[in-house]
Amino acid sequence: MATWSNLRARISNRLARHLFVTPMQLKGGQPMVSFTFDDIPRSAATVGAPMLEEVGGRGTFYIAGGLINQPNNHCEGIDADGIIKLHRSGHEIACHTFSHQRAIDLDARAMAAEIAQNRSYLEGLDASIKLENFAYPYGLATVARKRQLTRSFRSARGILPGVNSGTIDLQFLRSTPLIDKDIDRAGVDRAFDEAVAAGGWLIFYTHDVADIPSPWGCTPGLLRHALEAAQRRNMPMVSVAEALRRAEA
Repeated sequence: MATWSNLRARISNRLARHLFVTPMQLKGGQPMVSFTFDDIPRSAATVGAPMLEEVGGRGTFYIAGGLINQPNNHCEGIDADGIIKLHRSGHEIACHTFSHQRAIDLDARAMAAEIAQNRSYLEGLDASIKLENFAYPYGLATVARKRQLTRSFRSARGILPGVNSGTIDLQFLRSTPLIDKDIDRAGVDRAFDEAVAAGGWLIFYTHDVADIPSPWGCTPGLLRHALEAAQRRNMPMVSVAEALRRAEA
């Protein structure tokens, strides 16, 4: 049953790549990069965010309220104070549902309830938190939920690698893993070079930032390399919300 469920989710995600596209034309020009963190582990806020701030960058943190303060086998979850500090430091707080369920497992009513619960929780921490953008849990989208999410969010991000350039799908933004088991420093450099060549928008995603990262995280060294790569190319390091504002300017 689990195998069929996973296969169904992958097929649904593949269809979502091509159907019900919400197009946006990115203006050619200076490339930019967004560093995004999912779920989020405590170290994303205590290690990753300060590293971004040191070089003048800000990130997007896709948070599922139901994971707050919840440890797993690999790392500790962020607490409420950590979210408030991220927000007040200029980072974007974005939506990752409340209970971190796959889109394919949620009908329209359930997805609406997840969004409302997450929005209520996060805005309850600080009324100035406004959720503009979304990331699909596990990176898996569905056509039906793509359609629904357009009514609540400016964009939705997946985990399909690549540079966003030309005409992009706002409800299926491409993003490249900044995860030690999936990419090395040479791969990071190639991603930046592709973004420069295309004059596009590069999005990285990761989870924890630790000397011994989880299977979904990165070391401080890999993150530092990516930040320095952006600096060498004079690429602005901006949140997803800020990148979209710049693209529309």
